[in-house]
Amino acid sequence: MKILKILGINASPKGTGSNTLQLVSGVLDGASAAGAKTELVDLYELDIKYCTACGTCYAKGECPLDDDFPDLFEKMMNADGIVLGSPNYIDSVSAPMKAFFDRMADAMHCQMLLGKYGCAVCTAGGINLDEVLGYMNRVLTNLGGTAVGSVGASVGRDPAELSRVVPKAIDLGKKLVESIQGKHLYPEQDEIHRQRKEHFCQLVKFNRAKWGHEYEWFVEMGWIQEGV
Repeated sequence: MKILKILGINASPKGTGSNTLQLVSGVLDGASAAGAKTELVDLYELDIKYCTACGTCYAKGECPLDDDFPDLFEKMMNADGIVLGSPNYIDSVSAPMKAFFDRMADAMHCQMLLGKYGCAVCTAGGINLDEVLGYMNRVLTNLGGTAVGSVGASVGRDPAELSRVVPKAIDLGKKLVESIQGKHLYPEQDEIHRQRKEHFCQLVKFNRAKWGHEYEWFVEMGWIQEGV
């Protein structure tokens, strides 16, 4: 039986003292208990430069920026499941996580996470956890992945909330593995993936003269008939 790989990405600046890390680790613990192999990445330990919108990735499938993005993206592509974790920074993710997301425009066009599953966790001092959790799961969906759920903890007024939520994170990790194994179905997201793949197919065909890499990707995947 194939051993599933689950990658956790924590985007908190607080290192081992991070509340968000406790939730990411909880998901990974649940996935590990379900038989998966897990890996944790601290995004604040990496150098992820800002996207400059040069379009090189569309044309050549590579980025001219020299940093840690290619290695992290390769880890994502080699994983079966992805856990995204960020604290709430003004109703959005922290800056390194946003920089990482912005570097994946090519992956979004090519729907490179199709067949992969993921989830999101977030901690906040106050409110609007759901807004940030929803955003991270939408990113997964936009990239082609299937989001299986989310867990958040508001710790500003009640620090004990975190310990009460960790068991939910563990359960989410188990659900993530079960979803990869086909034990949970997501027909609404399947339809979203179908529509988005068709949308980007038409977009790539229209821009094939300048988006050579993406056109070749669609041909290789069998989503576009070469020459059409």
